[in-house]
Amino acid sequence: MSDDPPPHPALLPAGLRDLLPPEAETEAAAVEALMDVFAAHGYQRVKPPLLEFEDSLFAGSGQAVADQTFRLMDPVSHRMMGLRADTTPQVARIATTRLATAPRPLRLSYAGQCLRVRGNQLTPDRQIAQAGVELIGIDSPEADAELVVIGAEALAAVGLSRISFDLTLPTLVPALLAGSGLAASDQAALARALDRKDAAAVRRHGGGLAGTLIELLLAAGGAPGALTALRAAALPPPVRDMAGRLEATVAAIEARAPGVKLTIDPVEFRGIRYHTGVCSTVYAPGRHEELGRGGRYVCGAAEPATGLTLYPDAVLRAAPPRQPRTRVFVPAGADAAGAQAMRQQGYATVAALAGCDDDRAEARRLLCTHMLDGGALIALE
Repeated sequence: MSDDPPPHPALLPAGLRDLLPPEAETEAAAVEALMDVFAAHGYQRVKPPLLEFEDSLFAGSGQAVADQTFRLMDPVSHRMMGLRADTTPQVARIATTRLATAPRPLRLSYAGQCLRVRGNQLTPDRQIAQAGVELIGIDSPEADAELVVIGAEALAAVGLSRISFDLTLPTLVPALLAGSGLAASDQAALARALDRKDAAAVRRHGGGLAGTLIELLLAAGGAPGALTALRAAALPPPVRDMAGRLEATVAAIEARAPGVKLTIDPVEFRGIRYHTGVCSTVYAPGRHEELGRGGRYVCGAAEPATGLTLYPDAVLRAAPPRQPRTRVFVPAGADAAGAQAMRQQGYATVAALAGCDDDRAEARRLLCTHMLDGGALIALE
C-alpha cells in the first residue's frame, strides 16, 4: 500500500493547463477579432465536432496527423474515434461532403481547440487553440496571396503589425532528391543535413546536387534575394515551375499588401505533411514560436485548396497586452439603468447581491477599481 499523498486537484497532465481570468477572456476576445476579419473577407464559419470516426478523420490530408491523434472507442457504435489534432482535415471533409455542391471557390473559417499526443520543445502545450481560413476549389497565386493578406490583417486587428511571413516550397527538396539518382541512404542523410542547415553535410552527401542545394540553402532570407537565387539555380523543369509559382505568389502578395514583410526559405520542408505547394509560416520579431502556419494542399480526392491556421495562444504572447474591462461595483439598490449604461460603455459591472456595511471595501474585495455612487461613476483610491 503506497504512502504517497494523493495528487493535488489542480495537477493536470503534461502539456495541459487552465486559463484563468483575465487571460481566458482576453483569448476569447482575440479569437473573435480574428474571426471578424475572416468574416469581413467572405469566409463563412463552420464548426466541426471535436471527435470523429477514424475512417473519416484520417481520410485524405487527415492521415498526416494520425500519429498525433488521441484515439478511443465509441461506447455506442463500438468503432474507434479520434480527437482532432488539426482542424483543416475536418474542414476538407465538410467541403467535400456537406458542401460538395456549394459554389467554388469556397471560403470557410473555423475556431476551436485541438489536442495532440505530443508537444515539442518550442511549443510543449498539447491542447492548442486554432483559428483559421480555408480557400477551396481554386489553384492560383492570387489564392495563395489572399491567405497571407487576410492573415496579416487579422493579426493587425489584435495589435500585431510587425510580422513576417516565411514562404516555403515543401515539395521542392523531395522533387530534387527524387530525380537526383542518389542512393536512398544519401538522400536520407541529405534531407537531415538540409533540415539542420548543415552546408558541410550537404556538400558531403549531395553529389551533383550539392552546389545547387548549397546556393538555395544560403539564399534563405528576404524575398528579393531568395527569388534571385532561385532564378539563377540550375533546376529541372518541374522544380523550375515550383519556383515560378512562388515568384508569382510573392508578386500577388505585394500587389495587394505591399507593406507585408516576406522572407523565403527555398529548402525548408518541415511541417504538416499534407502540404503540396506554396506554404507560409508567420513570425513576430524577436520570437521563435510560430504564430501560424498554412499552405496549399489537396482537398478530398483532387480539389485544390489552400489555408492558413493562426494559433491564438502564441499570437497573444506576441501581441501587446490587452487591457481587461474596467470592473465597476454596483451597490445593492443602485439604479439598474445606470449599471446598464456602464455596460454599454464597455465596463464590467459587478452587482452586490446583498447589502453591506462598507460598499467601498466590498468593491475592492471583488477586484473592482470603480463603483456607482448615486448614479455617478467614481474611482476607488
